[in-house]
Amino acid sequence: MRKRILTAVVVTIGALLLASCEGGKSSVKTGGAQVSGERTPYKVVAEKLQAPWVIAFDGDAIYVSERDGNVVRVAEGKSTRMPVHFNKNVHAQGEGGFLGFVLAPDFQASKEAFAYHTYEENGKILNRIIVLKLEKDAWVESRALLEGIPGSFNHDGGRMAIGPDGLLYVTTGDAGQEELALDKNSLAGKILRMKLDGSIPPGNPFPDSYVYSYGHRNPQGLAWSSSGMLFAAEHGPSGNPGGHDEINSIVPGGNYGWPVVIGGQHREGMIDPVYHTGEDTIAPSGIAMESGNNLLVATLRGEKLLRYNTLTKKMSVVLQNEGRLRDVRVHNGDIYVITNNTDGRGIPSDKDDRLLLLAK
Repeated sequence: MRKRILTAVVVTIGALLLASCEGGKSSVKTGGAQVSGERTPYKVVAEKLQAPWVIAFDGDAIYVSERDGNVVRVAEGKSTRMPVHFNKNVHAQGEGGFLGFVLAPDFQASKEAFAYHTYEENGKILNRIIVLKLEKDAWVESRALLEGIPGSFNHDGGRMAIGPDGLLYVTTGDAGQEELALDKNSLAGKILRMKLDGSIPPGNPFPDSYVYSYGHRNPQGLAWSSSGMLFAAEHGPSGNPGGHDEINSIVPGGNYGWPVVIGGQHREGMIDPVYHTGEDTIAPSGIAMESGNNLLVATLRGEKLLRYNTLTKKMSVVLQNEGRLRDVRVHNGDIYVITNNTDGRGIPSDKDDRLLLLAK
């Protein structure tokens, strides 16, 4: 009896250690994806990816970053894993690693991309924004744009996107230090904005600062509506109270309240989310804008691809029963999504992780 109790305690502790704002362990249900009881057809574009994080497009070629430090190129039905040579080693533990990846607007000519990764230096976990260049069959770091962003085992942010204004936007987590989110002098718990050369744009809301918005816990996906409105997904707190995952409409200089408020708790001077999950947890990750005011949201704990109408504020299910979903992109009107069952928190099939193309 004593041995059984000890075993149960060990299992419980292990589960708690794996739990995080991404929702801890989740199970994969094999078989067809279901939407309102009907099968959602899709094509498997690539499989056996290793903890993939971001989807990027160059014409018909697709690039997928992997958390341990590789990029997979998918083209003409073939997947090629390409090494990435960083100047500082990738620290791929917990929610850290090789995260954000976005091709430069002039990629055809420059062969450059922007990347975000976790590293360790002088005993501290940090994050950095760098430029990579494609050289034959490998990516090589050419220069760093910003280093020393606070990092941790959890809450590293890491999403990157180039906005309609041609500037680079980057999300950062609070690195497990809640007080940093509201500190405008810290780069943690923020959405940052910079020029593509790494300099601070003169139109940023705070003088000589990369900070575009603050008071974030662990902001994730970024997407713009056709009218230029920026939306961001964000993980709510773990434990009790839990849930309260958010979709926020981001304004320059906006204070989004973490850790003072969560979900729909209103306080003067802090911006309420346009949508939050209450006590439920979905762990939103990558997001993408469809035509017609619809925002697609890939969820980890929720194990669904959701569609949020920004006008009616209604949420519906697009895809489910494929396990954890890390990123979603709309390309030439088609919806692409990557599963994330091999990151230590899911139960992968022998084909995971996969890049899926949803049928129209």
